[in-house]
Amino acid sequence: QVQLVESGGGLVQAGGSLRLSCAASGSIFSGNTMGWYRQAPGKQRELVAFITSDYSTMYADSVKGRFTISRDNAKNTVYLQMNSLKPEDTAVYFCNHRRFDGAEYWGQGTQVTVSS
Repeated sequence: QVQLVESGGGLVQAGGSLRLSCAASGSIFSGNTMGWYRQAPGKQRELVAFITSDYSTMYADSVKGRFTISRDNAKNTVYLQMNSLKPEDTAVYFCNHRRFDGAEYWGQGTQVTVSS
């Protein structure tokens, strides 16, 4: 089992910044991928970004150039730096951990609200 604890959400004005953190604990193995998803009210959960254990990254088109995902393998922590936030970024953000064997784990979610 892997436990994920997120932090860093909150309320920010449009154009502002927030940094989300997600600390993983438990059965952590090398070769995992960590990522962030978000779900706005009435919408499906969507991928925001992910980062592999060798630091390859991928971003949704809607956040490219504004969000940066990073990780600290020594701390088993993934970060999402969100700049130039827009009201449409408002959602619950979920941390995701995918192990080398395909097992997948989710955090409890953290609310990000961007006011116009």
